[in-house]
Amino acid sequence: MKIWVDADACPAAIKDILYRAANRLQLHLTLIANQMLRPPPSPWIRALQVPAGFDVADRRIVDEVTAGDLVVTADVPLAALVIAKGARVLDPRGELLDAGNIDERLGMRNFLEGLRNSGVDTGGPATFSAGDRQAFANQLDRLLASRTCPRPPAAN
Repeated sequence: MKIWVDADACPAAIKDILYRAANRLQLHLTLIANQMLRPPPSPWIRALQVPAGFDVADRRIVDEVTAGDLVVTADVPLAALVIAKGARVLDPRGELLDAGNIDERLGMRNFLEGLRNSGVDTGGPATFSAGDRQAFANQLDRLLASRTCPRPPAAN
């Protein structure tokens, strides 16, 4: 399992959780963004900067992800594309997106976008909270505990 992060809008607190998990479990973590990122030095963590442009980072993630990988994103259309490839998706607030709920999320996203385009103020997402951070950490732990790839050997 590899972890891919749609990193442009990913909260720093979520990136920190992912850095610790990647190092602890020796999992490959790749952050993809239009901007320069500076992750901590680690053989397990890399950051890829893609050119600026609409959905360039998303396309790179879709091109790279394989079945069984984990993608961290709040981007619902991106989530739908990687779910179709057999990847798991975890949003930064700890919600697991899958084939059973992605169509509903896409429908709601498109409905709200239509309202906004017609001038209706739908508000924005709630402020990212400590509870969101904890929900993400808990869900990530569950996902990583259930992964099918072998765990690294225990230190003696």
